[in-house]
Amino acid sequence: MHAPPHTGVMSTTALSSPEATTTAHRGVSHRTGFWIAAAAFLVVMAYSTVPTPLWSLYQQRDGFSTFAITVAFAAYAVGVVISLLFAGHLGDTLGRRRILIPAIGLEIVSALVFIVWPELPGLIVARVVSGLGIGMLTATVTAHILDLHLTSRPGSDPARGQIVAGMANLGGFGVGALVSGVLARWVAGPLVVPFAVFAVLLVLALVGVALVPETAQRPAVRPPYRPQRVRVPAAARARFFLAGGTAFAAFSVLGLFTSLAPIVVAGQLHITSRAVAGLVVFVTFAAAALSQVVVRPLGLRAQVGLGAALLAVGIAVLAVTVVGSLGLAAFVAGGILSGAGAGVTFKAALAVAGSLTPASNRGEVLAGIFLLGYIGLTVPVVGIGVATLAVSLSAALVGFAAVIVALALATALPLVAALRRAAA
Repeated sequence: MHAPPHTGVMSTTALSSPEATTTAHRGVSHRTGFWIAAAAFLVVMAYSTVPTPLWSLYQQRDGFSTFAITVAFAAYAVGVVISLLFAGHLGDTLGRRRILIPAIGLEIVSALVFIVWPELPGLIVARVVSGLGIGMLTATVTAHILDLHLTSRPGSDPARGQIVAGMANLGGFGVGALVSGVLARWVAGPLVVPFAVFAVLLVLALVGVALVPETAQRPAVRPPYRPQRVRVPAAARARFFLAGGTAFAAFSVLGLFTSLAPIVVAGQLHITSRAVAGLVVFVTFAAAALSQVVVRPLGLRAQVGLGAALLAVGIAVLAVTVVGSLGLAAFVAGGILSGAGAGVTFKAALAVAGSLTPASNRGEVLAGIFLLGYIGLTVPVVGIGVATLAVSLSAALVGFAAVIVALALATALPLVAALRRAAA
């Protein structure tokens, strides 16, 4: 997945502080650096979905079960969660580039492992390494993009930086799957060339980030290291867990598309083109990215309700499509609806979480939403894989759909009510 998808900032620093020091400017300007950082973000997130259209090829070549594919996918999310807990917040104290450069380096290592060790153990190692890099990078580069935007345009609305970061994030997921699928369809060496192409792009991204000016206000006295903590005010915990539940549901859908959607397209819809598989993932994540921009004028309660409704309808359409063999068009329609719902739902979850605490504690609360999201990215998809050991993939997907629809509604409806009470 990511992946799937991050669209918020786990931790940021003020742009000026008498107790802090910042690295001297070098390389490109802040305005140019803004676009370089956004492009690097897109490339890294795109790389994370390069394996998505290729899973069915690995499955055909080595006879992997669906369960084995979901384990390889889940390894990525495990790496992300570990990295989020232990390194994702260090950009504030060590500097953005000191985290981003090694994070991109890990993605390059992952791509090389995919090339030289294409058996299942190697795939799992490559996915763990990729997840470790993503966990380090996502919050840090999002904060970096916002810093660069506000530094190059003092006093401007931060929404532009937030939109660009969100589009690079979710858009990257879609672009990676599409490019990988097209390469796998039209070039020789479909299990090598996509990783080689992205290894080159990742090297360029690393060089670009090295030229971007540092923006973190590093403290004059570095605080002692501690893992990322998640602290939520007692009065806000109910809303936090409801928001976390909606994030869990959103990431579950995105996880489905970054792991099993190409297998469903090939096995259930009998369409073996890798380009088509990549296109299905692309349109789903494009819908997730664009929906976040479209719903900006809506209030938070409306976003929560709309996101849950789109998510529920989209997943129901996917389930009916698979069971009834309604064809690719219906599957794509379900992907667009559920992707849009996931994008709106996660955007709203981050907004709710960010409103529950003062700015000094906001990063830790947002970290909790990300962690709940990544649990959602992993557990349901692995559950589908386990279920396929006893039942058909179609039956497992129907069960998945029922659980996610129930969870989306069971968290969104009380959250809307809680937000209404809080506004009264």
